[in-house]
Amino acid sequence: MRARHLAPAALLLPFTLLLSACGGSSRAEGGGGTGSGTDGKGSLTLNVGDQKGGSEALLRAAGELDDLPYKIKWSTFTSGPPLLEAVNARAVDVGAVGNTPPVFAAAAKSKIKVIAGSHSRSDGETILVKKDSPLKRPAQLKGKSVAVAQGSSAHYQLVASLKKAGLTTKDVTLNYLQPADALAAFTRGKVDAWAVWDPYTSQALDQADARVLTTGQGLVNGLSFQVAAPAALDDKKKSAALKDYTDRLRRAQNWVFKHPDVWAKAWAKETGLPEKVALDAVKRTRGTAVAVAVDKAAIASEQQIVDSFAALKLIPRSFDFGEFVDPRFNGDLPPSGTAPRTYGKAH
Repeated sequence: MRARHLAPAALLLPFTLLLSACGGSSRAEGGGGTGSGTDGKGSLTLNVGDQKGGSEALLRAAGELDDLPYKIKWSTFTSGPPLLEAVNARAVDVGAVGNTPPVFAAAAKSKIKVIAGSHSRSDGETILVKKDSPLKRPAQLKGKSVAVAQGSSAHYQLVASLKKAGLTTKDVTLNYLQPADALAAFTRGKVDAWAVWDPYTSQALDQADARVLTTGQGLVNGLSFQVAAPAALDDKKKSAALKDYTDRLRRAQNWVFKHPDVWAKAWAKETGLPEKVALDAVKRTRGTAVAVAVDKAAIASEQQIVDSFAALKLIPRSFDFGEFVDPRFNGDLPPSGTAPRTYGKAH
């Protein structure tokens, strides 16, 4: 698909750091992942859950799938929640998700363990308004309507932005819409603002006459995770493969930062994003990620999300997020609060 315009169909593309951040996304038709092939060689197979334009595309572009001493069998999911359901069911050994799906999965008492993290800039986590909107600051959202995907990272960013402005969700009219529907409502002026994430942010700024009212920078943690099945971690051979896999992802992310244009072209080809939008999203958020330890600070940051969503009754219970973390691969990785990379002025 070559998306020349910001059509709703284009916004249904399941980008990695896109729907993976969304706790309310629907599962794929048929309820599970679809096979995407196998890489590597050897007797051991690591089953990896992925999303279109995600880890497989990243590792392949960076050359990190060459000379694999084990096999990776890829399964593609529409979003983070069904991917984590597969991890819970032991159909998948590991997969990448944003900061919110693990909260929902853990609240449902899923058998998951967060094993690796990355920290990105949060400039792509935005509340958007139209360029001609009279709204100039978040406090002016009082009494206004806001589109947001329920239970998503954008939902948490909206809650945090309102709190900083002295408001709560009761001060606005929330329209719980997935991005494609939210775009339609935003474009037609049916809502006053739209809380969303990259690359939707980059697309809307480029093609939907939008401007940024505020971002999540300084308000949300900017974390994303690799989440594994406890059974895979308990298997010595699979655990070793998981360590190697996360190392490859770290090296691939380093490669992305050094080659943003090359990765943007590959990402655009894989997902149907216009190349300009892909590059904007890479420089705004995707390329800024640094591999970090899943440490006490990361756990505390996720705990804030747990407590916020529990208070909003978006999850059935509060719980200790630390119980769903396995720190064995932290090694000498920097602290989770390590500043993300930057390409200079935010795009």
